[in-house]
Amino acid sequence: MEALPELTTLSDGDLKRLIDDLQQEEHDVSYRRRILHGKIDILRAELVARLRKSGGRCIFDQVDVEALTAILTAKATPEGQA
Repeated sequence: MEALPELTTLSDGDLKRLIDDLQQEEHDVSYRRRILHGKIDILRAELVARLRKSGGRCIFDQVDVEALTAILTAKATPEGQA
């Protein structure tokens, strides 16, 4: 973010233009934020719909916990990764 110019050196017209420019920038940022929030809401709704369709099962239901435990507790590095 850039610093404001020395305000005492700006004319009234320059100050008004600076205000207008910053207000337009704020409007653009606000619009972009609303679009992003809308996309996030759509994605969350899709995730909820998928969870309901799957009967509420979690993706971790498909994970082999014993295999992961063996990997995480192994003292040696996997082959080829020395």
